[in-house]
Amino acid sequence: MRLGVLDVGSNTVHLLVVDAHEGARPLPAYSHKADLRLTAHLDDGDRLSEEGETLLRNFVDEALQIAEDKGVEDLVAFATSAVRDAVNGEEILGRVRADKEIDIRSLSGEEEARLTFLAVRRWFGWSSGRLLVVDIGGGSLEIASGIDEEPDVAFSLPLGAGRLTRDRFTADPPPPDEVRDLRRHVRAEIARRVGDVSRYGPADHAVATSKTFKQLARIGGAAPTADGPYQRRVLAGADLTEWAEKLAPMPSAERAELPGVSERRAPQLLAGAIVADAAMDLFELTELEVCPWALREGVILRRLDMITG
Repeated sequence: MRLGVLDVGSNTVHLLVVDAHEGARPLPAYSHKADLRLTAHLDDGDRLSEEGETLLRNFVDEALQIAEDKGVEDLVAFATSAVRDAVNGEEILGRVRADKEIDIRSLSGEEEARLTFLAVRRWFGWSSGRLLVVDIGGGSLEIASGIDEEPDVAFSLPLGAGRLTRDRFTADPPPPDEVRDLRRHVRAEIARRVGDVSRYGPADHAVATSKTFKQLARIGGAAPTADGPYQRRVLAGADLTEWAEKLAPMPSAERAELPGVSERRAPQLLAGAIVADAAMDLFELTELEVCPWALREGVILRRLDMITG
């Protein structure tokens, strides 16, 4: 059957259409996305503006038309941290549900972590043993660890690359004292949760997902996207620490010239590197392997399980 997933993220809103059937991996059939940057449309830091709501509603209109044109039989729609954390997020989703007749809801941070973990488990398989999965989004950081398809522990922290850039940096590039303050803040937040993961034992396979990690791996020497999803891509901790220091004095325009870094993502790459470096250090990881599947694929896989189960 043909499935669609509408992902309302903090930076990008993305409709992914896949062909799937029981026992086979979902095959991407069509992709449509827009860089809405909903986190930039938060008034007073916690209320999604009228402009932000209008942008979202317009994209939903486009997505519904595309889904119909592409023959989508089942459409799953969800929103992540930008809408989830907005004080009027549920109110806006309620209006979209009523006006557009689409069942869209916000995922909790723990749900995000669990669904991303499922996608990673299915991609790498049981031979990976105990997985530790780290995902840096625009609004939040998700971490999950476990031996099965359901993680033993899964949680979310408000340490997204876009959120931290907006809330913590006042200039481009940011002053050194702001970089140090962010580093201290991030490490303190992650350190509080290290014990929740480490009590289950060390990971056999540490994995990263998200655009932030893909870009960090690319500037660290990993293969480009054009080489395909089956190319093994690894981010080494030593390389990441070095790049976190190099990125700090770079303006966004200079970061955008690095391999694999897009102009629209360049401003938040430093904050993403600081979070990634802290996570790898505090969880004592020497490397992270980048997984091409993440939250959207996890949502699709869970939906398939429900349909075929």
